[in-house]
Amino acid sequence: MELKVNGQLQRLPEHASDPAMPLLWALRDGLDLTGTKFGCGVAACGACTVQVDGEARRSCVTPLSSVVGRTITTIEGLGPDHVLQQAWVAHQVPQCGYCQSGMLMAAAALLRKNRQPSDAEIDAAITNLCRCGTYPRVRAAIHAAAAQLAGAKA
Repeated sequence: MELKVNGQLQRLPEHASDPAMPLLWALRDGLDLTGTKFGCGVAACGACTVQVDGEARRSCVTPLSSVVGRTITTIEGLGPDHVLQQAWVAHQVPQCGYCQSGMLMAAAALLRKNRQPSDAEIDAAITNLCRCGTYPRVRAAIHAAAAQLAGAKA
């Protein structure tokens, strides 16, 4: 089975090619893309969030069969120079950092659709759980990234 991941066609090894396998395990165990984290396994926490065709998706409950022929982006594909990564650092968002790759992927999907989200729109789109409670910093970083994307100083 082949998947388009981070802009490249990737062939999954046989042990990670079951169509019913969650995308999370194919990424982590089949392609060694370990930035996407396992949190709960039931799509509640968001640590496993990736993008499928630009939409935030919880990979722990997404079967491989549903993503064949689609474009998958993981945190590794977002890149360290992405405006959100820079805003995350500037606003000191991560504490433990475990949930951050999923939050960044959800935030990137939000900004792709809505370049100037309100706090309420951020809260509705970013349903990822953070045990450290950095939600105010997440909002501030998303607003800063949105401002930078709009060409204003944040």
